[in-house]
Amino acid sequence: MPKVLISDKLSPAAVQIFKDRGIETDVKTGLAPDELKAIIGQYDGLAIRSNTKVTTEILAAATNLKVVGRAGIGVDNVDVPAATARGIVVMNTPFGNSITTAEHAIAMMFALAREIPEANASTHAGKWEKNRFMGVELTGKVLGIVGCGNIGAIVADRAQGLRMRVIAYDPFLSHERAKELNVEKMELEELFPRADFITLHTPLTDATRNIIDSKAMAKMKKGVRIINCARGGLVVEEDLLAALESGQVAGAALDVFKTEPAKENPLFGNSKVVCTPHLGASTSEAQENVALQVAEQMADYLLTGAVTNALNIPSVSAEDAPKLKPYMTLANQLGSFAGQLTETGIREVKIEYMGHVASLNTKPLTAVVLEGLLKPMNEAVNMVNAPVVAKERNIKVSEVKTETEGDYHTLVRLTVTTDKRERSVAGTLFGGDKARVVEIKGISIEAELGSHMLYVTNQDKPGFIGALGTLLGANGVNIATFHLGRSEAGGDAILLTQVDQPVSNELLEKVRALPQVVQAKFLTFA
Repeated sequence: MPKVLISDKLSPAAVQIFKDRGIETDVKTGLAPDELKAIIGQYDGLAIRSNTKVTTEILAAATNLKVVGRAGIGVDNVDVPAATARGIVVMNTPFGNSITTAEHAIAMMFALAREIPEANASTHAGKWEKNRFMGVELTGKVLGIVGCGNIGAIVADRAQGLRMRVIAYDPFLSHERAKELNVEKMELEELFPRADFITLHTPLTDATRNIIDSKAMAKMKKGVRIINCARGGLVVEEDLLAALESGQVAGAALDVFKTEPAKENPLFGNSKVVCTPHLGASTSEAQENVALQVAEQMADYLLTGAVTNALNIPSVSAEDAPKLKPYMTLANQLGSFAGQLTETGIREVKIEYMGHVASLNTKPLTAVVLEGLLKPMNEAVNMVNAPVVAKERNIKVSEVKTETEGDYHTLVRLTVTTDKRERSVAGTLFGGDKARVVEIKGISIEAELGSHMLYVTNQDKPGFIGALGTLLGANGVNIATFHLGRSEAGGDAILLTQVDQPVSNELLEKVRALPQVVQAKFLTFA
């Protein structure tokens, strides 16, 4: 009989799920790290929230542990690579908090519009300052949503019920999905001057970090109100304070902060700012939902081997696993390559399996391709929920299998159609298990993808390679490998360069300024 330890507070109903399924369950909350380390070897499963820290040391002592289940989305308290190395599945519940987070954003918008926190404090103090608090109506106002994924879509629906007009910026929102949501899709530069309220629902990535800074706020409608219930770091807090003081921004409502726990912050004490301590997921219903979900998922895995919402393995049988392992690496690299280059809404994804790979179970491979493709736009995506996320965004996904061999014994080609262009990338396995990219946009090229890659498309002109090498060297970037391909002499060319350190945005701009360059991107691969 499997045995599970619940080390953080979960709903009694979740405990009952384990027991009803015949799983022995112990509830021991508030354990110190040494206490957890001393007993973890007895258990097959560990159910947690955010308090328990599943460190390398804990995992090393977990000699029987098969699964860690996190009731919630964040797994910052779990050493996922260490768990993977020990063959321990890490699960979460990525969609359990969506409704409650969306509702919190709406509540913050109401509080901001009617100055409820300040009015509440004033009234409690016996001041009765009825004329001091002159709010604004939400009806007829324009709500700008930055990030229209699962949570953003719920916010849009609720706002429309308030008779607000909704506009949205999300580079990965298809026109079909926007139409379905009844929102007007537009670029960020168009959204800023039109929105009366702006709410953020995007993950924190290199592309979105500091997305709301002084330059962005200067482009907004004077008197705009900003709500952030997504991630700290999306808003430059010092710039927001300056915009509040100048009157460019009328108010802000923040549930998240750059540094948390936020004991000190330049915005604290400002009467125009509504603050809550990261309460987006803090409702009894949400906590109940994620607890029940994680209990069901863990029980299924321990009793039947079924894998749901795993962060570190795909849904795949024990028989297929060794055959698919090298293809998993290739699939993730192809998806990640295309995802890091994609900057507009994805309409269609086609994955072609040719030769030997076509005879295998390709479903987990497609999931891994989608994970790599969608990860740059949604940090919660994993190889299990990636197909669901693609479906929610109305991305058409198709597989084409051809067992006949072509130029290669085995080949996987990914073609991504966006609102602006079609891009393809293909790869194969050399030596049976070594992933290689062999084609980009129809141009033959052979490249092994390293941790840091510089991708450049350019016109094939004499002197370009030398100029690029000189520029990188002058900026302290060491070149490990060069991989070149071209359509024809003097035509379109592609360069993939593996470098020993990250390429800064400043250096990228210098690369893009070279006369022959069409596009330059810095890509990273695990």
